Amino acid sequence: MSTAALDTQDTQKTTGSAGRHTGGLRVTFPRVVTMEWIKLRSLRSTLYTLTITVALVIGLGLLFSSLVGSGQGPGEDDFSDPTSISLGGVMLASLAVAVLGVLMSAGEYATGSIRATLAAVPSRLPVLWGKVLVFAVVSFVLMFVAALGAFLAGQSVLSSRDMATAALSDPGVFRALTGAAVYLTGAGLIGLAVGVLLRNTAGAITTVVGALFVLPGVIQLLPSSWNDAIGPYLPSNAANAFMSVQTSGDSLSSGSGLAVFAVYLVVLLAGAAILLKRRDA
Repeated sequence: MSTAALDTQDTQKTTGSAGRHTGGLRVTFPRVVTMEWIKLRSLRSTLYTLTITVALVIGLGLLFSSLVGSGQGPGEDDFSDPTSISLGGVMLASLAVAVLGVLMSAGEYATGSIRATLAAVPSRLPVLWGKVLVFAVVSFVLMFVAALGAFLAGQSVLSSRDMATAALSDPGVFRALTGAAVYLTGAGLIGLAVGVLLRNTAGAITTVVGALFVLPGVIQLLPSSWNDAIGPYLPSNAANAFMSVQTSGDSLSSGSGLAVFAVYLVVLLAGAAILLKRRDA
């Protein structure tokens, strides 16, 4: 039986169980959060996807730290920022966590369990905010641990090769690690919001992958004046600005990058909230 089929069964069982638990009880936000937590941890895809994400962050960080300077890893420009080398797996890992965000929202529409969820919580919006809160807390904690692990392991490899290293106490390093966790969490929340907006798992995954991975490459094909004007404001490029200890001259500052990324999140979540409230399940 496929993972999707197993997740369908899991979602239906956990949603039904959560619905029975709220029967006869006043619906409160803490109870909605508990319901969303039960659903998230009960899905097989949650464990698989989070494990893959952590493995990508740490594994690719180790790989890049091992290859740098050999002509096969990151380029010479990265030598001045050892932290970025160790966090080299974050961008690819964001794909996995974004897919998890989509599954957490659009997956319920695919199985039809969203109707039971909204029947249990008629006001609807607490469901969205409950999903956001549960996903954000779980994701941020795990992603920060993964980023920290990638940094410590990567710097150890660089040190063993007598290359420049960074320490947690160095200026900008802790901010970069926190920024990596923020970006990974934000990528998942973007997936969650797009899943609510489109209510289609395949369409939402395609949209998120296109926005985070394909669009930056397409923009680079445009004339340099267009690329310079648009490129820094794309979600992944804005995130790079607050995940790097050192930023290039054509990128945003760390504060500006965080602000731009936050705007994407706010707009998408606001749109998801409006449509969730107005549309039929």
